[in-house]
Amino acid sequence: MTLTASASPAPPRSVPPPPVRRGPVRRAGRTFSPYAYIAPFFTLFAAFGLFPLLYTAYVSLYRVELQTPGTMEWRGLGNYTALFGDEYFWTALRNTFTIGVLSTVPQLVMALGLAHLLNYRMRGRTFLRTAVLLPYATSVAAATLVFAQLFGRDFGLVNHLLGLVGVGPVDWQNGTVASQIAVSTIVVWRWTGYNALIYLAGMQSIPNELYEAAAMDGASRWRQFFHVTLPGLRPTILFTVVVSTIGATQLFGEPLLLEGSVSGGISHQYQTLGLYLYEQGWGFFHLGRAAAIAWVMFLLIVALVGLNALIVRRRSRKEAGR
Repeated sequence: MTLTASASPAPPRSVPPPPVRRGPVRRAGRTFSPYAYIAPFFTLFAAFGLFPLLYTAYVSLYRVELQTPGTMEWRGLGNYTALFGDEYFWTALRNTFTIGVLSTVPQLVMALGLAHLLNYRMRGRTFLRTAVLLPYATSVAAATLVFAQLFGRDFGLVNHLLGLVGVGPVDWQNGTVASQIAVSTIVVWRWTGYNALIYLAGMQSIPNELYEAAAMDGASRWRQFFHVTLPGLRPTILFTVVVSTIGATQLFGEPLLLEGSVSGGISHQYQTLGLYLYEQGWGFFHLGRAAAIAWVMFLLIVALVGLNALIVRRRSRKEAGR
């Protein structure tokens, strides 16, 4: 009698689950959900950024008065031609450029040196990094009113200090160059610490190995600054130059509050484009011409930013071709 082993049953074959079929609503939700997340930003930008920009361009082609904003008379480019024929517009443009240079160049140079000092290990550097930002946090009105007292002709502290070294009193509010220096000083005081912290963040992103290699080659700290720090900060410097250029073009609060006049002094000696726009729109009630000034400022900012980008791109190409 022979015994045969019974064959073990084969394991059941795994059947793959049927594919999940998503409905059209669910597929549409997966497709458009990323756009829904960014929709609030674009909605706010379209309502408070794009629409005012386009509507300002539309208004600049009409004659619109503040007393009768509903009455619009077609002028085409008449507001622009009248603008370019106004000598005060060219005065405001020249003042904007001069004050921009007087405030931007010293501001960025001082911010670069201040950031270089704060980048070293020192006692209380956290407090110092916070303290340099205090002028930026100060109100524009409060800071300008204080500086207006400092630059007073008869009892100002600045003229008092100049008198100690034998310099006569300077009329900081009526002189052309003196008033522009006074306005630029306020801008430099407010924005130097802000730009210094931006430069400091850029310096801390530079690898320490580059400084160590430069030190091993015998480079002094000055050479390290010029050959390691500055090349590493080139994108950051470009950013601060662009932002400072835009801020200088839109300068308004400091020159307005220095003397409290929208004309920028008796002879418009420090009237900027921002003050000129305000004077035309809310002083003379010419909203159409004010809209034209706004668009000229916008195109000027675009041209300056494009010029900066072109200069940097050409310089980068030259260095890459070496």
